[in-house]
Amino acid sequence: MGPADVLVVTPYNAQVNQIRGALAAAGLGGVEVGTVDKFQGREAAVAIFSLAASSGAHVPRRLDFLLDRHRLNVALSRAKTVAYLVGSPALLTSAVQTPEQLRLVNGLCRLVETATGATARGGPFPRGSWLG
Repeated sequence: MGPADVLVVTPYNAQVNQIRGALAAAGLGGVEVGTVDKFQGREAAVAIFSLAASSGAHVPRRLDFLLDRHRLNVALSRAKTVAYLVGSPALLTSAVQTPEQLRLVNGLCRLVETATGATARGGPFPRGSWLG
């Protein structure tokens, strides 16, 4: 397995540039990095989806964009073998302003609970859970 077998997906162009720079500095410039739209219809052995926000209060384009179910589905379904979701646990307790935002944060909590067996309501996730 090599860099061509990995896709890194993130919702924001600025985060794409940050990740590309970090990967290039680490000698992994062959890993493709892009937004969800770039990878629609493509697959790789490993897909990494970076939520790129430390909390719901720091989301540049609102939670509705960041946690959109369709975007999340496209990002994670790019993986043939394994998908990683990288994000801050603070996103699981984001303050919401609309019923739709509540559904989206709840959906993220359910995704993390299903993937890890941990519960968002039960306190911190165990080491080695959804953040790796």
